[in-house]
Parts: sequence; C-alpha cells; structure tokens
Amino acid sequence: MFCLNDTMRYFLCPCKTDMRKGINSLCGLVHEVMHSEVRNGDVFIFVGTSRKLMKLLHAEDGGMVMYVKRLEAGRFRLPAYDEHTRSYPMEWRDLMVMVEGIQESPDQRLRRLRAQRKEYVV
Repeated sequence: MFCLNDTMRYFLCPCKTDMRKGINSLCGLVHEVMHSEVRNGDVFIFVGTSRKLMKLLHAEDGGMVMYVKRLEAGRFRLPAYDEHTRSYPMEWRDLMVMVEGIQESPDQRLRRLRAQRKEYVV
C-alpha cells in the first residue's frame, strides 16, 4: 500500500544513481552518500542519469519499501540545488510536482503518457 504523505521528510540523493541498484544497495547510498539512517522513517529519492527512472526508499513497520516510477515520455525535472545546505530541499509537494511534471507555468507542463486502460463492460 502507498503510505507516503505530507508529514514525512523527503531527501533527494545529490548524485546520479545507478538505477540497477536494489533496496540493499540504495540503503548503502543513504548511509554513505547522504549520511543518514534509512530506518528513521524518512523517504529517500533516487533519480537515474537519464532522469527517466525514479526510486523511492522508505522504511515502514513491516520492513523496507521501494517504489519505482519509470517515464515513457519526458524526464523528471529536479528541484534547484541549494549550495548552502549541499542538498535538494524537498517536501511532499515538491515530490508531487516532480512526479507529475508540473511547471510554474501551466502551459509548460511536461509531456506524460496516459496509461492505456481497457474499459470493461459488465
């Protein structure tokens, strides 16, 4: 079940990530690169070099959860890097803007494909 919400803290990994990494390797990146503890309930965001694939890593009561989103069209737009904190400031709304491809100007929304859903007749 998708358990992420606006009460959690979100951290975007400051380096490009090899998206072949699984949960264990991403936990290592959280510890080594981001200098944080993966079990503290925060959400860690990883984006690949092509910016077409995103992984979210989160610890829940039952264990570790990894969410993956791959774009068929367009690329994830990353937030501005903060030189002072040496990180990307992230909140729930920033993640939603990034995932949905929303721009400040509505006419510049990033192109996304719609899921092809079959209609069922009962």
